[in-house]
Order: sequence, then structure tokens, then C-alpha cells
Amino acid sequence: MPVAKVEGTKVITGMVRFSYVNIFNARSFEANQDEKYSLCLIIDKKDKDTIKAINKAIEAAKELGKNSKWGGKIPKNLRLPLRDGEEREDEAEEYQGKMFVNASSKTKPGIIDKNKNEILDSTEVYSGCYGRASLNFYPFENSGNKGIAVGLNNVQMLKDGEPLGVARQSAEDDFDDDLDDDDLLD
Repeated sequence: MPVAKVEGTKVITGMVRFSYVNIFNARSFEANQDEKYSLCLIIDKKDKDTIKAINKAIEAAKELGKNSKWGGKIPKNLRLPLRDGEEREDEAEEYQGKMFVNASSKTKPGIIDKNKNEILDSTEVYSGCYGRASLNFYPFENSGNKGIAVGLNNVQMLKDGEPLGVARQSAEDDFDDDLDDDDLLD
């Protein structure tokens, strides 16, 4: 199993589960918002290496922000990106016993498979599959909110998993009745 790595504010995660995959086309979620690529990483609480790496990068980002954003001290009510999955377990059971991080970028992330081949087909990386991500943690201050945000650098898809959310049927399954040309003539 891949082991997480941290260097300053940059983290390469261990194997995580992808959710809310939006890495092939940028989009905005609200009017007047910049379009971004985004991904939610679901991290098993047993993956101590990835959690430790993320926490170390968050601490490094706090130190950066102390002087560059927050006037020499770390704010008390800082918004932190690593969150407990219990917050979402009512809406999605796959968050039970997990942590999660939301990452985004204005530039498209590199997307590769386990053999380091570029993935161009958007159906190959989906909510529910497993992989790794390269992330950058950085301080922010925006409209009175202060915290640590997560930039999405690159994504590596490692293995398939049960799709999350409402699974969409194929067009062939939706239209599985046997129509013939006579049915279309009226």
C-alpha cells in the first residue's frame, strides 16, 4: 500500500477514496464564483501516515500564515481542512470511521493511472474509486474568514471501487424494450 509523504506544505497521500470527483472539467458551484477543479478525499482513520502527513502540512501552513496573513499570530478560530467524516455520515455512510479533505485548483490536475499513464477518459476516475493525490496546504484570509485551504496538484487512480452516490444506469438498460420499426410508424 502506498505510504503518505510530506514536504513542507505539500502532501502525497496514501491510498484514499475519491468522492465528489470534478477533475476533468472546471466548474463553479455558485454564481460569481471562479470555476475550479475539485475532489474530496475520504481517508480511513486507520491510515495514520496520511493523517499525520496532512496534520504536519497544516501546521507548516499555519506557520506561513502567521506572518504572511495574520499579523504575527495564529488565529484561534482557524478553519482547518481535515474534518471528521461523522459530519457527513447522515448524508453518506461511506464517511463513517473516516476523515476527509476537500481540495481544489483553478488549473487542471495531472491525472494518471497506477502505471503513470495519463488518463483522458473521465469515466475512469469516479466517486468511489481509490487513488492518491498530491496536495498543497496554504493559509487564507477572505471576507473575515481565516484558515488553511487545500490546493489540488495531481491525481493517481489506483483501483476501482463501488461507485458512490446515485448510480446512473446505462442508456442501453434504460431503453431495453424491443422496439422495432413498426412501433415507430403511426
